[in-house]
Amino acid sequence: MPEPGLSPLPTTTPPSLPDPTPPPTPEAAPAAPGNPALDRILRGPSGLGTAGLFLTPREAPPVATPAATPEPPQLPAQATEPPTETTAPQGTPIPGLYHHPVPEPDPVRVEEVSRRIKTWAVDEVELYPPEWEDQFDGFSVGRYMVACHPDAPTVDHLMIATRLMVAENVVDDCYCEDHGGSPVGLGGRLLLAHTALDPVHTTKEYGPDWAESLHSDAPRRAYRSAMEYFVRQASASQADRYRHDMARLHLGYLAEAAWAQTEYVPHVYEYLAMRQFNNFRPCPTITDTIGGYELPADLHAQPEMQKVIALAGNATTIVNDLYSYTKELNSPGKHLNLPVVIAEREGVSDKDAYLKAVEVHNDLMREFEAAAARLAAAWPVPMVQRFLRGVAVWVDGNHYWHMTNTYRYSLPDFW
Repeated sequence: MPEPGLSPLPTTTPPSLPDPTPPPTPEAAPAAPGNPALDRILRGPSGLGTAGLFLTPREAPPVATPAATPEPPQLPAQATEPPTETTAPQGTPIPGLYHHPVPEPDPVRVEEVSRRIKTWAVDEVELYPPEWEDQFDGFSVGRYMVACHPDAPTVDHLMIATRLMVAENVVDDCYCEDHGGSPVGLGGRLLLAHTALDPVHTTKEYGPDWAESLHSDAPRRAYRSAMEYFVRQASASQADRYRHDMARLHLGYLAEAAWAQTEYVPHVYEYLAMRQFNNFRPCPTITDTIGGYELPADLHAQPEMQKVIALAGNATTIVNDLYSYTKELNSPGKHLNLPVVIAEREGVSDKDAYLKAVEVHNDLMREFEAAAARLAAAWPVPMVQRFLRGVAVWVDGNHYWHMTNTYRYSLPDFW
């Protein structure tokens, strides 16, 4: 539900946003003299569960070079057993990576979300066979979503995000990656799965065949069910926004699959373009639905807001590239990620490529924070401020989950 004291959105046209080119440095983020509400937003909220919700740029990270870390950090060994959701998470951040700590997720909510999502996965959608149970548990999706959405008013709101996250991952695993995925024929599979999100309107003769097809495999069952729960809470414009972002995601999947089929290693700029589509964007873009309010469609669609959301998705996805690097190296086949592409296209060592990928992430994070701060200053509208805080905490919660999920991820020995 909206925060107490929120004023209604103005009926007049919002003020013109500043020209985003050239972007100011993070240090140039505007102050808010004489405007207590904007000053509060720019310095970040306070209270339980809000320590990660800051829009003002914070201390810059150390430069990610070998000289920056003369003493090798003590990196944790990868866990061999999936942690329980009540186990205190451990993990070491990537040296030199620009990130912000978040409060530990509410353990009561984590436990309840974890219980409910497993019941949904097993009983409602028959998501996985028994032999995949340890991998499902090791995903620790309850801790992930509670960390990313501390402002969710109820566990029911958290479950909306959790089902969608699990559904997106099972499509990726079963259609593209680890569990039978293949680039061959991916387009047809993704198209039919997407119809579970964006319904087909066809003839009476063929409609029943399509409806039956939504139950034919785990990815479509998961998409169908998760979307049904989502649209009960979301407005029509929020649901359409999500469908659009999922189409973007599927387009990114198809680009990566095409490169795999032709054994093409993209240029770095091509890879980053693909990652703007094949990324986490559908998750932070629904932060208002999970928070129990709505950022109106005309505000969400503004180019400056779209830039903030895109930068958030890009930065969080490079976090995934970096933390999953060793996992992908140990998997069959060649997995494209930013360090691999930099190493091959720029002719540098694996270590130098990884460290440069850290710098790319840091640049994206700084630009995300600068763009968010500019937008917060330009539009002192309560729902805009709240939405920007929600996206910021999703970015931080996403890093927290990757860092602490030592069951899935371990760091390379580059320091």
